Amino acid sequence: MAAMPVPPAPVSVTEAAPLSQAARVLNTFFAPSKTFTDLRRSASWWVPFLISAIVSVAFVYVADQKVGFRKIAENQLRAQPKQADQVDSMPADQREKTMQTRAVVTKFISYGFAAFTLIWYVIVAAILLATIKFGLGAEVKFKTLFALVVYASLPGILKAVLASVSLLAGVASDAFTFQDSVATNPGYFVDAASNPVLHSLLAPLDIFSIWTMILGAIGITCICKVKRGAAFAVVFGWFAVLVLVGVAATALFS
Repeated sequence: MAAMPVPPAPVSVTEAAPLSQAARVLNTFFAPSKTFTDLRRSASWWVPFLISAIVSVAFVYVADQKVGFRKIAENQLRAQPKQADQVDSMPADQREKTMQTRAVVTKFISYGFAAFTLIWYVIVAAILLATIKFGLGAEVKFKTLFALVVYASLPGILKAVLASVSLLAGVASDAFTFQDSVATNPGYFVDAASNPVLHSLLAPLDIFSIWTMILGAIGITCICKVKRGAAFAVVFGWFAVLVLVGVAATALFS
């Protein structure tokens, strides 16, 4: 009697092991697809945000010690010729009071920058959600997109660290502003006072900003069924819109 055929053993499909928070942060730089895929399991975003917040406060503290908020406020004002002319035309006592106020406001915004970025992350995630859902017809959760935006922004901490090291190393602070803190974009080499529109066009072309957008596009393909080309078109398309709006605003008010 012939032996009964033995059916093949079922192939076990094992899911990828969940990542720890530390692994997520590291993989964002070295294996981003692993981190972003893991966001579908858990959309926790506190760890990268806390790291960014700590680095941001440390950077602001270094700038305060090495440059000072009064000088930073003066540098920022000099990059806005119309406002600078208005301040220069004031009586001496009023001009001094105005600059003191600007220094205080700059200090408040700078130390609280991490909190303001949360609002920005919400706006970015909402825009991406609407674009992906209604423009590309794909489904994705807002909380997952929000976590993606936070993780994709992690390269910004490297820029803050680089700028802090530059200040500690004694780099000239005569023209320091938080917007032009280190030479990672072509706008750094353009005088914002004499060429505000050109500076506004080139400054967003920052190495770390582009890195962030690439991570965002990769992340979108990992958390929802969107082709990579479409994801890059969404991210860089909105980036182009923001740059053009910034350039137009600069042209109007400079």
